[in-house]
Amino acid sequence: MKVLLRYSSVTSKEPHIAKVILETNAMINIVRANVSPMGGETVLDVSDDKCEKVVALFRSRGVEVVLLPAPILLDEKRCGQCGACVAICPAEVFSFDHDWRVRLDGAQCIQCGACIAACPFAALSIME
Repeated sequence: MKVLLRYSSVTSKEPHIAKVILETNAMINIVRANVSPMGGETVLDVSDDKCEKVVALFRSRGVEVVLLPAPILLDEKRCGQCGACVAICPAEVFSFDHDWRVRLDGAQCIQCGACIAACPFAALSIME
């Protein structure tokens, strides 16, 4: 499960991820991070079996947590099937199916936003 963590200027000063890993023995992968002393965000991929406990621990430490069951959203009605998202995505979230229609594997999404900027049809959005 993808999880978005939002840090304030107070919560960004602690090694929350390291502490949660040590306390839960959870497999956590950092897929995107932008954190400074002023705050920031991190997107994690957390093993499903430990997700509930991991989320509870982050919240108990004052970190805002948003679950991302579908990190990227594709509006099929707006999509022009141009493939701009396929070409630019660093995580290979997008591909063409056998009918040359854009397919989406949201589980791989790192929420970098490159596809959104590249889409000429404004068919993509990041789940918040």
